[in-house]
Amino acid sequence: MTKNFDVTKAKAYELVTREEISELNSVGYVLRHIKTGARVMLLLNDDNNKVFNIAFRTPVMNDTGVPHILEHSVLCGSKKYSAKDPFVELVKGSLNTFLNAMTYPDKTMYPVASCNDKDFMNLMDVYMDAVLNPNIYTRDEIFRQEGWNYHLDSEDGELTINGVVYNEMKGVMSSPDSVVSREGYHNLFPENTYSFESGGDPEFIPELTYEEFINFHKTYYHPSNSYIYLYGDVDANERLDWLDEAYLSKYDALEVNSSIPEHKSFDAPIEKEVFYAVGKDESVDKKTYFSYATVAGSVLEEGLVTAMEMLSYSILSMPGAPIQKALIDAGICEEVYGGLETVNQNIFTITAKNCPADKKDEFVRIIDETLKKIVAEGINKDSLRAALNKKEFDFREADFGSYPKGLFYCMDMMDSWLYDDNKPFMYLKMESVFNDLREKIDTDYFEKLIEKYILNNNHKLILTTNPKKGLTEEKEEKLAKKLAEYKATLTDEEIKKMVADTKHLEQYQSEPSTKEQLEAIPLLKLEDIGKLPEKLYLEETDIKGIKTIYSQVPTNGIAYIKMSFDTNVLDMEELPYVSVLTKIIKKIDTKNYDYLSLNNVINLETGGIGLDTSIYNNVNDSKSYSHRLEVSTKVLNNKIDKALELIKELVTNTIFDDKKRVKEIVAETKSMTQAYIMGTGHTVAVNRAMSYFSEDAYIADMTGGIQFYKFIVDMDKAFEKDGDAVIDKIKSVAAKVFNINNLILSVTAEKAGYDKFVENFGIVEEMLSNEKLPVKEWKFDLQQLNEGFKTSSQVQYVARTGDFKKAGFNYRGAMQVFANIMSYEYLWNNIRVKGGAYGCFGKSIRSGKVYFVSYRDPNLANTNAVYEGIANYLREFNAPDRDILKFIIGTISNLDTPRNARAKGSVAFSSYMSGVTYEDMVKEREEVLALTNEDVNALADVMEAVMSQGNICVIGGASKIEQDKDLFKETVDLFN
Repeated sequence: MTKNFDVTKAKAYELVTREEISELNSVGYVLRHIKTGARVMLLLNDDNNKVFNIAFRTPVMNDTGVPHILEHSVLCGSKKYSAKDPFVELVKGSLNTFLNAMTYPDKTMYPVASCNDKDFMNLMDVYMDAVLNPNIYTRDEIFRQEGWNYHLDSEDGELTINGVVYNEMKGVMSSPDSVVSREGYHNLFPENTYSFESGGDPEFIPELTYEEFINFHKTYYHPSNSYIYLYGDVDANERLDWLDEAYLSKYDALEVNSSIPEHKSFDAPIEKEVFYAVGKDESVDKKTYFSYATVAGSVLEEGLVTAMEMLSYSILSMPGAPIQKALIDAGICEEVYGGLETVNQNIFTITAKNCPADKKDEFVRIIDETLKKIVAEGINKDSLRAALNKKEFDFREADFGSYPKGLFYCMDMMDSWLYDDNKPFMYLKMESVFNDLREKIDTDYFEKLIEKYILNNNHKLILTTNPKKGLTEEKEEKLAKKLAEYKATLTDEEIKKMVADTKHLEQYQSEPSTKEQLEAIPLLKLEDIGKLPEKLYLEETDIKGIKTIYSQVPTNGIAYIKMSFDTNVLDMEELPYVSVLTKIIKKIDTKNYDYLSLNNVINLETGGIGLDTSIYNNVNDSKSYSHRLEVSTKVLNNKIDKALELIKELVTNTIFDDKKRVKEIVAETKSMTQAYIMGTGHTVAVNRAMSYFSEDAYIADMTGGIQFYKFIVDMDKAFEKDGDAVIDKIKSVAAKVFNINNLILSVTAEKAGYDKFVENFGIVEEMLSNEKLPVKEWKFDLQQLNEGFKTSSQVQYVARTGDFKKAGFNYRGAMQVFANIMSYEYLWNNIRVKGGAYGCFGKSIRSGKVYFVSYRDPNLANTNAVYEGIANYLREFNAPDRDILKFIIGTISNLDTPRNARAKGSVAFSSYMSGVTYEDMVKEREEVLALTNEDVNALADVMEAVMSQGNICVIGGASKIEQDKDLFKETVDLFN
């Protein structure tokens, strides 16, 4: 039950408003702290996954990234918690369900969450002290480490720049999609804060002075400019009294001018041209981006954002949407994306990706003509209804994966509260909005939105973003020259001081926090931790001979159904076609629907139907794994029959013979795969490095990694020669895979939902072939390739991998703790803190694989050297009992991530497919809880054997890979 809240007892606050929010089964309060004016929101309900957030409105007037650097820096020690990195200490040793901070274009947020009351209070205290009393005023080393610093090892050495945010943003700006987004804001809002990059532009970050950094904190990080949020089953009176007594009462009210006025509309649309980097040897043919962007009203106009999201989905985003279809049919591009973004004004964007450079005018003409036609003839009403149903289903389901619901409600709430104190609950009370928009579908309301906010809107930008060969190298050379010239202006004494400052920073980074500083950070006790893992909701049943994994959990009348098909009936070279199949189905006509109508009816009748591939490793046998194509849906119990009929339509009636449409989907897949590799290079590099020795990782690379990218590029070219052969192969693969003999089912539902599924199982039988097909033997030629993949990126993703089972070792619970120690102790200190990388991770997996990887890393050889030192670090590991406890708690936190209904079913199915039993989970947890220094020391031999296997893969900047090419057997231009 929600703890009772008595607003009359909150003496330090005055009530602004109280509202029943039936949509969330919550009561909302907005309070004002009387002394400081701090805004406080309570969203009280029965959710034990409690959330706290403190946010500040943080407008900027340059590109130095000061709010982003400050976001990092305040978490590096405070008055009460003076250890150098309390944030990491909490990550290592709390039961948090969320712990992070986020910089937005106009606000900075510091949210934490936990299901444990004591832990929640600890997290609140550390975060409040961090934001209000950070050590940045006495330790400029924090600014230099997290923001930027001049790095000079010796008087005759090369002067360089380093810093965590500096390197993070070099990675961000290496993505052309990020360049497009940033330039959109910059040009649409030339006269206010949104013109600038709040995250920081690496070219301008070094212009930020320590004094400006400190002044920004003094100006904006004050209770009078704060937005405080408490969510869930919290003792609100106790927490409010604590907030006042421990922090807020110690401040006087301050007049903070952080308001963000709406930007005036343009007198006429504008056009701009900018550039993004591609490799020196990379083709620039059909690599241009065109964007059509408008400022579309105020975020505070009730219902407008939801209406524009519905409109965006209907005319732009959904498969077959008219703008998307018109642009692709005309050969303008390979991919279309966009939609609505919100700051204090809405931004509606249409972006065409991979276009011929001379198609800008045609791009604009097609959009305008398509919109005029839609206005004249009317929007497809079914598309609008489908968009609304999808929006409403997602809102009511509130499935945010492993993230707390309260965190997303906080983000929704900030979309209005930040700009108007009188509209705090606007994006939480959605019932009336949905009802109002449902009535407007059959009027001309949405057509009028197109006219007002898109077609006839002068506040419009036409942006051309062109590829430029060698731009990264050009920037690197320009920076090196600038730094060399700057160094030449320095006196001998100034150079000596710069060397001394570099050594001082390195010394600061190397010095551990004192025992007293670390012990000041609150820590739970072992008895605060549950001794058993969460129940595994796994019942192995049988429906007409088909193995079914049933998870009976409360789902609020929703059934989660997964049809998982083994691909072992395919020849090995056919496996990439399975991934292509998942991209084609739903995006092409079927016997009874064109693909626009198909997606409309899917979204009207269900919460969605998805297709994907998965690989399950049997943890008891590294040679045993299963690559599968999976069709999933979520649907209300009373519509299970309709969901199954729609899946039947997809499986049995998809028409693959539309050569032009298949070609378009292949081209789009190529574009999206390249963006995926650039955006998640750490994941791709890890899997590629594991593919050198692991069959299942090899398949994963074939079906979703670098091999798949090469495959889809070749498939795109093959269409020019023989599209019929490509389509025949896709049809053949579909015919073999969609077979009832390959099928295992997963059903997560209440008993009524399960019974309804069984009742309608005949539809499943009707849709699938029953032909007995032989299982194919796949032969692998695994080789240690040790590749360096060169891109236009300014940073690296450095991966080392191995297999402890091949070295003769078995999995143990200590390997779970090992991930915590690696990611937030050894690798963190050496690769992130000292090396300046944005992220670093280490993990051991039950099946035997081990990986280490860095994320947006300025280094390469140095990072590899850190990996080489892992075994020695483990051999000498000797942590105090308190630190051991901390690592145990942090590990249990990862194991105990709260699961919603869908996740409970997903975990059950994955456990079954991987051969992991509840007894295995209990044993693992017992070993984690009993961890000793000796258990960690024993991992030294394991990791020494893993590292001796010598598997390395790097995706990153060409110059750095060439500089350290001795580490590789081959260096390759990835996107040539």
